[in-house]
Amino acid sequence: MQIRSRWSAIVGYSLVGAATQLVWLNFAGVTTVAASRYGVSESAIGWLAQVFPLLYVVLAIPCGLVLDRWFRGGLLAGAVLTALGAVVRLIGDDFGWLLAGQILASIAQPLVLNAVTGITGRYLSEKDRPTGIAIGTASIFAGMVIAFLLSAVFTTSASIPAMLALSATFCVLAAIVLAIAVRGPLEPHTSPDRGALAAAWGDPLIRRLCVLAIFPFGVFVAMSTFAQALLEPAGVGGGTASTILLLQVIAGVVGSATIPILVVRRRAESGLLVTSLTVTAAACVLLALAPGAVVGFVAITVIGLVLLPALPIVLELVERRTGEAEGTAAGLIWMAGNLGGLVVAVVVGLLVDHPLAAFLVLAAIALIAVPGARALRAPIAAVRSQSQL
Repeated sequence: MQIRSRWSAIVGYSLVGAATQLVWLNFAGVTTVAASRYGVSESAIGWLAQVFPLLYVVLAIPCGLVLDRWFRGGLLAGAVLTALGAVVRLIGDDFGWLLAGQILASIAQPLVLNAVTGITGRYLSEKDRPTGIAIGTASIFAGMVIAFLLSAVFTTSASIPAMLALSATFCVLAAIVLAIAVRGPLEPHTSPDRGALAAAWGDPLIRRLCVLAIFPFGVFVAMSTFAQALLEPAGVGGGTASTILLLQVIAGVVGSATIPILVVRRRAESGLLVTSLTVTAAACVLLALAPGAVVGFVAITVIGLVLLPALPIVLELVERRTGEAEGTAAGLIWMAGNLGGLVVAVVVGLLVDHPLAAFLVLAAIALIAVPGARALRAPIAAVRSQSQL
C-alpha cells in the first residue's frame, strides 16, 4: 500500500543530521585558539574530531542492526546523545569535558547517519524517496557549513564558550523537532529472513557499493584534511584555504540536494558516478600541475559539486535494494567510506611535503574507481526492474 509522505520527519532528521556534523567540526577552524584556551596541544584538539571517524568504523554495523530492529528508538537515541554530548561540553571549561561530550556525540553519529535511508523508507512514498535521501544527505554536509561559519564568527579564545552554547542549543532543538515529527504510526517493515548483516553483506551489489565508496570518501576526506598544507607552498594562506574548503562543502550541499534527483529520474546513476570520479581526477591533476589560489578555488569547488552527490546516489541504491535491512547496509557504506577516508588521509599525510605527488595520488585513487562505477550499469538496471515488479 502506498503511504502518504510525511516531510516533517525528513525536516527533523535533516536538523539532527546537521547537528552531528556541527558537533564533530566545531573546532576545525579554531584549533590553535582552542589549544591555547584549554592548555593542550593542537594534536589534542584534533582528537576532538578524529574520535568521530574512529568510533564510526567500530559502531557502524552495531548501530545499523539497532536501526533495523528498533528504528525510531535508535534514531531518537542518536538525536538525544548528540544533544547530550553538546550540552556536556558546557559543564566545565576544560578539555576533559570537551572530550567527554565529543565521545557521546560520536557514539550517536552512526545511529543518525545510518538512518538516512530508513527515514525515507518509513515516512515517504516510494516516488519521493530519492528526493528525501538527497535532502537528508545534503543536510549532513550543511552541518559542516554551519560549523565552518561558526568558527569564522567565533574566532577568539573568549568566544569559544558562546560558540559551544549556540551549538548545544541547535542540537537540543533539533532533537525536539525530530521527536515531534516521528510520532505516530510507522510504515510497516518486515524483518529480514536472515540476519540483517548477512542479508546486507550477502548482496553482491551492496559489497560492490562498499568497495566503491572507499574511493570518493577517501579523496574528499584527504582533500579536506590536507588542502591547506598542500597549497601552502604555492602561496595559498590559511584563510584562503579555509574559504576554498567552505565553498567546496557549499557546492557539495547544492549538488547533493539537486543532482541525485535528476540522475535517478534519468536513470543515469552509473554515468554520474563515472563522470564525478573522472572530473575529480582531472581536478586533482590540475592542482598538481598548476597549484595556486585561483586553481584551488575552481578545482576544489568542482570536486565538491560533483563528488559529494555520489553519496546520496549510492544510498538511494541501498534503500531500493535492501529495504528490510537498510540500516545495516547503510552502515556498511558509511563504514567503508570512513575506512577509505582514514587510509587515504594517512597516505596523503605521508606526502604532505610533496604536493605534486600527493595530488597525483588523489587523482589515481579517483581513476581506480571508474571501472567499478561503469560496471554498475547492469546491476543498477536489474534493481530498477525488480522495483517495478
